[in-house]
Amino acid sequence: MKKLSPRRRLERNWILYDVGNSAFTLLISTIMPIYFNYLAGEGGIDATTATAYWGYAASIVTLCVAILGPTLGTLSDFSGYKRPIFFFFAIAGVLGCAALGIPMPWLVFLVVFILTKIFYSASLVFYDSMLVDVTTHERADDVSSKGYAWGYIGSCIPFIISIVIVQFTPLNIAVSMPIALAINALWWFGFTIPLMKSYRQTHFVPRTPHAVRDNFKRLFSVFSKKSDVQNKKGIILFLVAFFLYIDGVYTIIDMATSFGTALGFDSTNLLLALLLTQVIAFPSAIVFGKLTGKVRNDVLILVCIVAYTGIGLFAVFMTEVWQFWTLATAVGLFQGGVQALSRSYFAKIIPADQSGCLFGILDIFGKGAAFLGTLLVSVVTQATDSVNLGAIPIVCLFAAGIAVFVVAARVNRPYLAKQAADDAAAAANAPLADPAAEDGAEGEAAAAEDTPAADGDDASD
Repeated sequence: MKKLSPRRRLERNWILYDVGNSAFTLLISTIMPIYFNYLAGEGGIDATTATAYWGYAASIVTLCVAILGPTLGTLSDFSGYKRPIFFFFAIAGVLGCAALGIPMPWLVFLVVFILTKIFYSASLVFYDSMLVDVTTHERADDVSSKGYAWGYIGSCIPFIISIVIVQFTPLNIAVSMPIALAINALWWFGFTIPLMKSYRQTHFVPRTPHAVRDNFKRLFSVFSKKSDVQNKKGIILFLVAFFLYIDGVYTIIDMATSFGTALGFDSTNLLLALLLTQVIAFPSAIVFGKLTGKVRNDVLILVCIVAYTGIGLFAVFMTEVWQFWTLATAVGLFQGGVQALSRSYFAKIIPADQSGCLFGILDIFGKGAAFLGTLLVSVVTQATDSVNLGAIPIVCLFAAGIAVFVVAARVNRPYLAKQAADDAAAAANAPLADPAAEDGAEGEAAAAEDTPAADGDDASD
């Protein structure tokens, strides 16, 4: 088997973290709401109210991450900070996942869930910002897409094991769920280690004597007139568009199982349909990544948003189980594409040395924006006593996202063209070298920048 160059190995290890954390993502969007409904039912809470409480919990999480993300993201831009901050939140999330299996009342469970998802979501802020360090500008779309793709298919392994334990064994759910949660926590932890061993922060802001104080200065001035951030207008417009359309995407992810349960669908059908989503999303995300070689990234993102608008409209009229299967299939076709290409698109329009700060801000407009979507769904569901009508705000968010994204893409196009021209000029002026050797030189430089122990880490990887 051909040995991977340091660059390709680093890309692989970055992708593997998506495989690990996606197991938790799938768990909280499928089995976890069912378990919460069970705990809530034991506590005398009806299904509709439990659905609303689950939506409120998701809103609290995203609001907290909206505050933590940019603050800690900006701090992580300082040399040597990104890896330890990422590791702290990733491990805290793993421990929280395991702790959710401890028997507890529904309200305590909800509090532990909120804390765990905060740790998980915060780790993704730093993980996403690592994209500028682990790969090149030209490969960003492909690597980002493979991260989501392998995350989808890899997460199916612990998910299937969990399904078998929870649904197809004689064990009571109060016994089977702790086992499933422990399995997912171990899976997440195992796929975190390779990235921790090999990642080095190559784009950074020089460390200062007063890093925390300077951190807040940088954060609050990031889009001011004195800021050195290039392409500010294009970045801001994309953030607004992203806020609108990804809000709908994450709301669908967070509320899908709870939505189907409230409509009275069988839990086994719901879980198998969502498993189908993961399986379809795997090749679909890879295809979208490959298509960027022939079709502009922004065009593909727009295709995904339009498709999601149709998915939202379909959900308004959904009443049968087969319709839920149809919706799950449609989501699988476009979910990976819109998430992966949005991540790589943003990585291309921002300065690499401020990726932590700007990806932290992106999280406000992304996962943090799900606060609005889940809140609107919960409020409309309670006000109308209709789960279907709760999908209407999602459709409105997608429609508004399309309008703003078209403007953002037009503004960013000249900047991206200039970046591509600069990269081409740099490549033309660079001395000819073997790609593997070039990757090796980059890997050695990255290791030397951070710590002398890096050579040992690479050798043991």
